[in-house]
Amino acid sequence: MSPAPLFAAIEAGGTKIVCGVGNSGGGSRQTARIETRDVEATVRDIIAFFATARERHGALSAIGIASFGPIDLDRASPTYGRITTTPKPGWQGADLPAALREALGIPVAIDTDVNAAALAEARLGAAQGCKSVAYITVGTGIGVGLLVNAQTVHGFGHPEAGHLLLRRHPGHADFAGICPFHHDCLEGLASGPAINAAWGGTLADLPYDHPAWTIEADYLGQLCATLILTVSPEHIVLGGGVMEQSRLLPMIRAEAALRLAGYAALWTNDALEKRLTSPGCAEPPGLVGAYLLAEAAFKPEHRRT
Repeated sequence: MSPAPLFAAIEAGGTKIVCGVGNSGGGSRQTARIETRDVEATVRDIIAFFATARERHGALSAIGIASFGPIDLDRASPTYGRITTTPKPGWQGADLPAALREALGIPVAIDTDVNAAALAEARLGAAQGCKSVAYITVGTGIGVGLLVNAQTVHGFGHPEAGHLLLRRHPGHADFAGICPFHHDCLEGLASGPAINAAWGGTLADLPYDHPAWTIEADYLGQLCATLILTVSPEHIVLGGGVMEQSRLLPMIRAEAALRLAGYAALWTNDALEKRLTSPGCAEPPGLVGAYLLAEAAFKPEHRRT
């Protein structure tokens, strides 16, 4: 029996990029963390990692990129695969797929980091067996990936629910928000940098009775309720650095129930306990999702070079 093919996976975030070599079934043989700097230096380090890993582990069959966005995912577009209106300085117009395809000479697939994470959680994580999944990341930004009928959601663009305008909490009345596009959208009020800007520290720095906890749970509970009422997912997964504070998750469940007010009858407290959870993948779901994207690109019926 021939060994399972090896794939390159990239989880590209606004502050760091995680690269891996392996596959979704067996996990990573080797990983590396690369700081997200200017495009040229960052891409150079990514290519160097995969070139070295290929010498050590053998041929790579395809690359999957799970990237921060927004990204142009319209295959008919001349700018397909490029990052578009990101607030990340210098990254607007960056074309990671083209750079990696040229350097490594293998098929490349790309999707948003959160779409890839939703796919990973449905296949191998907390939402296994579900065909409709929402993945929320709360960290440097807030992103929402959607899987519907077992396919990641693309339309005229892709989901950007982290920029929804929600009801402002009264305790946040004097905080303008930090989003450079919308100021007080969800990301502008509840991302990691927004928490720090509003309260002078992370949730880990603040005591449990600080109002930041209640306000953060309120915003994320609103988001979960909105997704339940619009997308009707079977499972919602919350990840990212802010969600490493484990006491936040039950607070979010309670706020989501409050916002639903009994209307979405299937979403009882028991359902929220089982279906609104932390990630379940053995590795970061964005990285696992990147392996899945690469594996799909390698299959002859999906191959695009």
